[in-house]
Amino acid sequence: MNKDINSYCNHSSPSGKVGRGVKHLIILCDGMADWPVGKLGGKTLLQYAHTPHFDFLARNGRCGMLKTVPDGFHPGSEVANSSILGYDQHLVYEGRGPLEAASIGVELADDDLALRCNFVCLEGDLLKNHSCGRLETEEPDILIKYLKEHLDNERVHFYTGVQYRNLLVIKGGNKHIQCTPPHDIPLQPWRENLPRPLEAESKETAELLNSLIVKSQELLKEHPLNKERMARGMDPANSIWPWGGGYKPKMIPLTERFPSIRCGAVITAVDLIRGIGRYAGLRVINVPGATGLWDTNYEGKAQAAIEALKTDDFVYLHVEACDEAGHDGDLELKLKCIENLDRRLVKPILEQMSILAPLPYASVPSGRAVHSPLSIALLPDHPTPVAHRTHTAEPIPFCIYTPGVTPDQVQTFDEAACQQGSYGCLEGDEFIEKFIND
Repeated sequence: MNKDINSYCNHSSPSGKVGRGVKHLIILCDGMADWPVGKLGGKTLLQYAHTPHFDFLARNGRCGMLKTVPDGFHPGSEVANSSILGYDQHLVYEGRGPLEAASIGVELADDDLALRCNFVCLEGDLLKNHSCGRLETEEPDILIKYLKEHLDNERVHFYTGVQYRNLLVIKGGNKHIQCTPPHDIPLQPWRENLPRPLEAESKETAELLNSLIVKSQELLKEHPLNKERMARGMDPANSIWPWGGGYKPKMIPLTERFPSIRCGAVITAVDLIRGIGRYAGLRVINVPGATGLWDTNYEGKAQAAIEALKTDDFVYLHVEACDEAGHDGDLELKLKCIENLDRRLVKPILEQMSILAPLPYASVPSGRAVHSPLSIALLPDHPTPVAHRTHTAEPIPFCIYTPGVTPDQVQTFDEAACQQGSYGCLEGDEFIEKFIND
């Protein structure tokens, strides 16, 4: 599914000339929002952390709150991120699995049920964690190939993804099953959360998934890779956990919805977000050293966004770090991630895009490189509170910085301050419409 940039971009204006309108960058800090923490004097992590560049955007832009999880939907990243892009979940929601498939280039037939397939660590009756601690992609690739040898057949197909996030496709599977996201049940009994049918017709699919889970535990328990991990004091990847199942979604590309977006790109280390980007008509940019964890290549992602904005009208820059720290319940690590995002990601973008020290566009000497005006939106997709260790559905803070727009009164970027912003509380496609068209 890889495409050359020219297949995504049409840079010609109706007159046949290349235009230089306002470009748009969304900086999406996954799971960054949080709750007040007693240890921090009742402040949220965003209020407590040192984030001068976040605050610069808030102070010079306009702020508000955004409801990213419509009523009745689980607060997953697939729901929140596609909602931010303006997609109506009642029309496009199909779970994470099909998005993972799009990301890794697996073409789905109309009757294929695609599910996210985590490697998890079970400890007795409890699901110890949703990700086996730290898994490098080479390790699950070995395990997926091992499972394929023993469990693949004409209906069941396993595919390697990234780190603990992999893919399971069931031909002719029924999506009407209750599958609990593993990051929602850390240190909780796993048997009580196995797949369950939601209707009589889906009973066979639920039974098949439960059978695959049990068989995977038998196979993975004795695998040399897991024995080696345990010998090194690491969590074994001793079970699969299928969830987030659905069929191929029908999403209209952003380039068809917004005439000002002639081409766009998504930058992320997470398969799920790559999949959303592909269905939204964006080209995928992979950054060396981008891990999807707290130690990701912040500077590399910033530079990739800067380079993409030379050719693309719209860039979706996604960083997973805060979400993983929130799932781990690690307060200090999440604070560090927030400050890394401010200093190592946002700061170089503001500096290199001439926002901290704006260039006088009208008086740039002939022959000098000129940046197009750039609008920046900064926001998380959902809260992942460290005290809760999973996603919640509360509205999240956002700010939009646009050159020449009169700021509102918000001075800092955090959950409380943004509630006083001029945008109020938005939902549905209101955010993306205002960001692109205002």
